[in-house]
Amino acid sequence: MESTGKTPALKVSEIFLSLQGESSRVGLPTVFVRLTGCPLRCVWCDTAYAFAGGQTMSLPAILAEVTVAARDVGRVCVTGGEPLAQAACLPLLSALCDAGHSVSLETSGALDIGQVDARVARVVDIKAPGSGESDRNRWQNLALLTANDELKFVLKDRSDYEWARRLIEERQLAALCPLLFSPVDDDLPAATLADWLVADRLPVRFQLQLHKILWGKLRGR
Repeated sequence: MESTGKTPALKVSEIFLSLQGESSRVGLPTVFVRLTGCPLRCVWCDTAYAFAGGQTMSLPAILAEVTVAARDVGRVCVTGGEPLAQAACLPLLSALCDAGHSVSLETSGALDIGQVDARVARVVDIKAPGSGESDRNRWQNLALLTANDELKFVLKDRSDYEWARRLIEERQLAALCPLLFSPVDDDLPAATLADWLVADRLPVRFQLQLHKILWGKLRGR
């Protein structure tokens, strides 16, 4: 965590208004606060530009920019990178909630989510083997999940799918919170994953990244 004087500060990659592209909130206008930095290096990562760079901003400065961007919207998603890699992410989340926003957090699942403000909806990844980072999954997080949270699997191939299917059954994940399955762009055809889900009747929500369908890989959308 950096600080500006005595005020906590964060390294911010970008702040922008768009449509939520994933999760149960898909399609809703949302302000995104993308924080810089991530300790993971998933082979299919689509936000590698957030690994470094950005600008240092104080909490009041972030809140002020979000207030303007979120006018008549009221929804904020803190994402990355891995936002929890910055200690000041925790007070940022609480401050956004205090300001009256409906707040969600997108996190890799590799770091402890236990200190996240209870008002925040946590969208937690479970990294499949095809990501190259499955050994970083923090399984202790599963015991902290509530019905307000979501677990997200990004799947590269049939092997990833079978791994996730077994995990859901063995750990009874559907009883914890909603589950999301997404295909990796250019590796797993969306229709193929959809066919597998239908055939196996899995208790998951199939999702595509709406923002990429609309705008491709354009930043800030």
